[in-house]
Amino acid sequence: MAAARHEAASFRGEDLLHATMSAVTTLIAESAQVTPEWLTEVLVGSGAVPAGASVVSFDPTSVGTGKLGENVRFVLEWRDAPDSAPVSVVGKFPSADPTSRAAGVLTGIYAREVNFYQQLADRVKMRVPYCHFADLDVTTGEFALVFEDITPARQGDQVSGCSVDEAALAMEQLALLHSSVWADPALEGRDWLAHRNADGGLALSNLYQSMVGTFTEQYDDRLSDRARGAAERFAPHVTDWLGSDREPCTLLHGDYRLENMLFGAGPGAPPLTTVDWQTPSIGPGPSDAAYFLGAGLSIDDRRAHERDLLEIYRGGLAAEGVDLDADECWAIYRVNTFTGLHMAVVASVLVGRDPRSDEMFLAMAERHAAHVDDLDAFDSFD
Repeated sequence: MAAARHEAASFRGEDLLHATMSAVTTLIAESAQVTPEWLTEVLVGSGAVPAGASVVSFDPTSVGTGKLGENVRFVLEWRDAPDSAPVSVVGKFPSADPTSRAAGVLTGIYAREVNFYQQLADRVKMRVPYCHFADLDVTTGEFALVFEDITPARQGDQVSGCSVDEAALAMEQLALLHSSVWADPALEGRDWLAHRNADGGLALSNLYQSMVGTFTEQYDDRLSDRARGAAERFAPHVTDWLGSDREPCTLLHGDYRLENMLFGAGPGAPPLTTVDWQTPSIGPGPSDAAYFLGAGLSIDDRRAHERDLLEIYRGGLAAEGVDLDADECWAIYRVNTFTGLHMAVVASVLVGRDPRSDEMFLAMAERHAAHVDDLDAFDSFD
């Protein structure tokens, strides 16, 4: 079984280790089935502790707000372990919600996250969690991941939004991700990682058109006229949006938003760690930037600062040897204001509903619709 190893010592994520093989022989895809013996195998297999050390017990607690996966922190009690043994780790498993779990298997997002950590995590300079274990059952689509516990850290809040300084940090990290594999032919030929418009955008277009009616019905009068109008107007243009993709391309995170970010909250914590690699694809880098800025900031802050923040992203690329023309960057960014609108509609229908998720998807829809409107993005299709 494969264990993706990822050295997490620096903010830039340099000197990362390649994937190694773990001694673990059993995939456990439910947090309730985790045992001290299994965690011992995982952590000895990853090299986190030497052979002879053992987890004797653990205290599990749910963490995060993910809809398509269950995240559990395991606080560990050790026997015969060195002082460097991790105090805690975080496990990620398929969602316990049947609707969300089925969506995760059907869409292939579980497989993509496991494959990211097995094959690409060590290639990117962006700070991502050290992964002790990553495995997938290809017949059922179920998986398990075991990560370092990023602490002390604060998860971003998509509803409340972030500060301009936090957005600047996100743009710096995004530039590190994209520059790592900019126009890199090594991205090609992976059956789990596709160009997002590989089929001319037909799959994503059909998905959106089949769900936009449900989206507007389920939120009904909670949607503003602007958000409802943008969602409906976009339906016949999904293939136009994806058809705008142009070379050079890079690795997209695909869901680069606040609740997939851990901000350092004390000494020793990295400033920002990006998690949840369920939706990577190959596409134009500024798409991730438009997605983040479109809903991560308040509408007023985004209007006031997005040009400067996009320049931070572009400057970060330049610092890593990637030259992206300012006008080209803005044109790609502008048409990709639709990235967030597409995600808000599709994800809100795919996953199981609860009040917090509804609040988040409504906030995303309203902010992304305003972004589309402010930048006259529909004119990109003329």
